[in-house]
Amino acid sequence: MDISTTQLEKFVYSQYFYNGLRRAIGIMLPIIVLGGVYGYFTAGLVATFGSLCVALIDQPGPWQHRGKEMLGGALLSTLTVAITGLATSHPVLIWMAVIGLTFFFSMFSVYGKKGGLIGFACLLLMTVTMHAPLSTEEVWRQSLFSLGGGLFYTLFSYSLSRMLDLREQEQALSVALFATADYVACRGRMYDTDNDLDACYRNLIFKQSDMIDKHQAARDMVLRGIRDSHSIQDPRRVMVWNLFIDMLGILDTLVATHTDYTLLRQKLDGADAMVFMRDALYKMSLDLERIALAVSRERTVKSVNSTKAELRALEFEIEQYRAQGFETKEPDTFLLCVQILRRLRNTSRILERMADHTRASPIAQPLAASNLDNALSDFLSRQQFRLGMITSNLRLDSPTFRYSLRVTVAVAIAMTLGTTLPGLADHGYWIVLTILVIMKPGFALTRQRNAWRLTGTLIGCVIALLILHATQNQTVLLAALGVSTIIGASLLLLNFLVASVFNTVAVLIAFDFIEPMSTTVVWERAIDTLIGSAISFGCSFLLPSWESKFMTSLAKAAVNANRQFLQAQLLVTEALSTQSHQIDHPAVRQADLAFRLARKNVHIAFSNFAQAFYRMMLEPQARQANVAEYNNLLIQNHMMASQIAGLMPLLQNMQQVPPAVIGQLHAIHALLGAELNHNELQTLQAETLSGTASELLYPIRQLQRAATLVQKELASVSENT
Repeated sequence: MDISTTQLEKFVYSQYFYNGLRRAIGIMLPIIVLGGVYGYFTAGLVATFGSLCVALIDQPGPWQHRGKEMLGGALLSTLTVAITGLATSHPVLIWMAVIGLTFFFSMFSVYGKKGGLIGFACLLLMTVTMHAPLSTEEVWRQSLFSLGGGLFYTLFSYSLSRMLDLREQEQALSVALFATADYVACRGRMYDTDNDLDACYRNLIFKQSDMIDKHQAARDMVLRGIRDSHSIQDPRRVMVWNLFIDMLGILDTLVATHTDYTLLRQKLDGADAMVFMRDALYKMSLDLERIALAVSRERTVKSVNSTKAELRALEFEIEQYRAQGFETKEPDTFLLCVQILRRLRNTSRILERMADHTRASPIAQPLAASNLDNALSDFLSRQQFRLGMITSNLRLDSPTFRYSLRVTVAVAIAMTLGTTLPGLADHGYWIVLTILVIMKPGFALTRQRNAWRLTGTLIGCVIALLILHATQNQTVLLAALGVSTIIGASLLLLNFLVASVFNTVAVLIAFDFIEPMSTTVVWERAIDTLIGSAISFGCSFLLPSWESKFMTSLAKAAVNANRQFLQAQLLVTEALSTQSHQIDHPAVRQADLAFRLARKNVHIAFSNFAQAFYRMMLEPQARQANVAEYNNLLIQNHMMASQIAGLMPLLQNMQQVPPAVIGQLHAIHALLGAELNHNELQTLQAETLSGTASELLYPIRQLQRAATLVQKELASVSENT
């Protein structure tokens, strides 16, 4: 299939387009009904902005949570409209209201991404309301229409999501599968000696971080969809659950195992075995993309790419190495090749099983009750909205407080310019809106958003100008408004630059319904955007929160998560030994559940650390600290998590784990907790292991090496801080 066609299908059937279409319909219906049918374009536009506010909050996620968030956003935004509208009658009051609301809602970023969206949505309505003085009667009328639009959208989106709950789960799973495919492809490039290993590793970590986020989003959707007796009998839900479990199986097989690529490149540079490893992973990434596309389109996968040729060729190469005495000369490299072959075989079998799942066989087994234990709720994301989270951050050392001050100062400057410069008095609110869109808690993201927003707005202004010059036919303009809203909403999470272009076009056409033929508005918006961008850039240096300040705590959190992961593994090993390897024993099941939860926490802690590190690298070089140390900590934490997870199947398959192995793992656990110095840690000796236990020697030594390097790097960071 042509690549462009595949990408188009991937977008059209994705949750991004579906969510964009849902939001666009919910936003457009008020103006279509009130304006297009009854001729009340002003009232329809106000209701549409009320819908837009709630639509910004309506991000992918479980409908149970989105309903509460949208309802809360609708009520808060209506209160914002009322406060702002009543203050427009007096210059001092509007100044105080805008400054106060800006600071208050900027503090909502303490609640995370959802809180930031709610705060921004309310501030958006504030900017729309403040542009002209309103009488008391107009204030209540506008508040009522805004509330009506927000409540309409809430009901519309909530009802649609309940009806299409399973469909939304499939789309979330599809996004996670595509992210997994990207990761597998990146992993395959690690075996290509023509690629720079450090660059490949940085890209691999970035893709893994993105994949973990997508997996958590899919987990939140899928686990919440299997809580009742009806759902566990539905073949499509069984299919979604099985695909999700097998996707995590690939995570266990490939992601949660570390490969010493440096060793492979040193010992097998130019060897055919490396080519076979790379090609097998490339084929598997294509299979994952095919499965992901099939899930998003609600189709079946008839077959997957066969990797038998690559696996048999790799097996032949390994046998040749054995015959040449490579097993004795380079035991670590030989064992690594054998482990890679096993992992590739397991992944190949998982992919074949996943293709079978897409057929949603009517004889598919219902979900086992053990899989639906209430303890699964521990794997779900939680969102808390407590007033105490805001009040406890009202201090200068709080990043959220500093961010709120920056935004408030920037808005105050914009308000001052709008008051003192007559040419900006009528449209100074657009400068405020530009600042609110651009400024983000992080310096790097603000700078990036600044460039995207400025470029997108200027391009959007040109396109809007051409459209408004070409026609004033309201039907045509309404169609252009609808198309722009759909594309802008769909691309908001994928491409902010392009989304800014279409969102600018949509807003300018919407304002044309209020003030027809006012093409000068387009140029005013362009100038306002330039001014807003300049203010945002300047204020981004005011009380900035540089990422380097938080890197040490994030690094320690990642190390502690690995320590808990290792402890959970030891508990599973102990439970299996005590209960004579009875997998279904309650104690074993409880220990296994704790292990899986610890594994999830490791991935999340690592993702947070990696994202912060890459954000720091986008900041001014003078504000970057301990780059080499944090980079090494990132790599060694990744290696530790992989080795710990890789040890699990080896330990599970052993009837009796050697005491020397258990003692060594406990020593490494103490080393990670700074309860033991690396100089006091003894190396595991080969003579203490025999038979199948000898396979534990290499991964444990790698784990010990990673833990030792982590302790050294943390000590170095502490000295330099």
